[in-house]
Amino acid sequence: MSGLRRAAIDVGTNSVKLLIAEIQGKEIHALCEASNQTRLGQGFYQTRHLQPEAIALTAQAVADYVRQARAWACETVRVFSTSVAREAVNAAALVEAIQQRTGIAVEIISGAQEADWVFRGVLSNAALPAGPLLLLDVGGGSTEFILGWQQRRLFSHSFPLGSVRLLETFPISDPPTPAELHAVTLQVRGLLTEQVAPVLTPAWQREIPRPAAPPQLVGTGGAATILARMAAQLHTFDRAQIEATRISAAWVTQQTEQLWRLPLAERRQLIGLPPSRADVILTGAVIYQAIMECLQFRELRVSTRGLRFAAVLDAR
Repeated sequence: MSGLRRAAIDVGTNSVKLLIAEIQGKEIHALCEASNQTRLGQGFYQTRHLQPEAIALTAQAVADYVRQARAWACETVRVFSTSVAREAVNAAALVEAIQQRTGIAVEIISGAQEADWVFRGVLSNAALPAGPLLLLDVGGGSTEFILGWQQRRLFSHSFPLGSVRLLETFPISDPPTPAELHAVTLQVRGLLTEQVAPVLTPAWQREIPRPAAPPQLVGTGGAATILARMAAQLHTFDRAQIEATRISAAWVTQQTEQLWRLPLAERRQLIGLPPSRADVILTGAVIYQAIMECLQFRELRVSTRGLRFAAVLDAR
């Protein structure tokens, strides 16, 4: 017997993403996935105002995905937005534009709910180990750090660290310069040292008693998926191969340095890197490189599941 069909549309800082899935109990079978890079956060971080053109592009992308969801006869279509809408002075303009185009009310979810959905979505993969996990959801505007063990979320926190946020804060030349890489890296390391470590380390020590093994690092979101595709030399999205890929800290460092040496046109030719992501991968790679170095992780595994997978499980 077939399960329930549901759709989740994630309106993010960098892109709008769609998941149409069939739900059977707690199992999620993805039927259709898509992503449209609308750059809602472009020009945002100086004024905290969403730009009219970006709102219009985003509303159009959501409307297109809602039509797809209805063509698949989805029982529910859920539209939600994360950090960029939480911070925007004119978030109401985005909500109104999408509602006018689709008739669906947009949920602006809190950082706590975002972390909870990331955890639940990633853990929908039964192949993940039972030991401690540190999940990272590096998005365009924020990064969620989630500590979990034995199917329980022990700690989570959202920090203002994102690939588009950095790209908007630090304009990058073509090709990038060593000084620009140094400035971005210093910014990320400073935030990790001053904001992340003082919160994460005590939680880690408190919640995971010795002699338990250290947490495994699991990344989800666009930057992690792209790094895995590049490491595996995948021309197209392949969930099984991406989630089977293990990425060493040494490879992330080497790849980050290489990306920052190449002009945009050459980055667009790299296998595994979608041309439309060839600019934002610069800052995404720096975030992962700095986190692995500062928190002393030798390996990163990648999950292609996250927010949308939990959103389709959450019946309203």
